[in-house]
Amino acid sequence: MSMGTIELGYVNRNDQMVLRKTDEPGTDHLQKAYVLRCLECEHEYGANGADIHLRRCPACDTGRPGLPYAA
Repeated sequence: MSMGTIELGYVNRNDQMVLRKTDEPGTDHLQKAYVLRCLECEHEYGANGADIHLRRCPACDTGRPGLPYAA
């Protein structure tokens, strides 16, 4: 059984892993920000839940800047 894209531990095809959901609002309608970690460079950043499946790392893989989130 495959994981859903917002489940903790999910890794997308660009090696971005979901660490946690935040209470911060996302930038898309009714979205929350999730914290992702790049498995290549270990950079952590925020992303909309709906974007997780296609996100690329903003630090090492030309991805868009991450969303703000509380640490």
